[in-house]
Amino acid sequence: MATTYSIAEARNQFAALVRDAEESKQPVQVTRHGQPVAVILSAEEYGRLLANQPSRNFWAAYQEWRQNWSTSELDINPDEIWGDVRDRTPAPESDPWQ
Repeated sequence: MATTYSIAEARNQFAALVRDAEESKQPVQVTRHGQPVAVILSAEEYGRLLANQPSRNFWAAYQEWRQNWSTSELDINPDEIWGDVRDRTPAPESDPWQ
């Protein structure tokens, strides 16, 4: 369970809060007007959270989507949706560096 401090308390006791998060391996929650706005984590805990995240980029997510969905099943015509996205006008012949 996270220890909770207001922003004013956190400002006045910042070094102690960081030490608490580091030593206890528990998050320290910071609130504004009683509402949570931030969390202080030890570097070890933060690293653990990052390590558990799937390594995905846009291309991998897109490929996964394509495996799970078919545009024909969804009644989607990609040309209707994306056909006018790319500007196909020719590039100007002038040199922009002059």
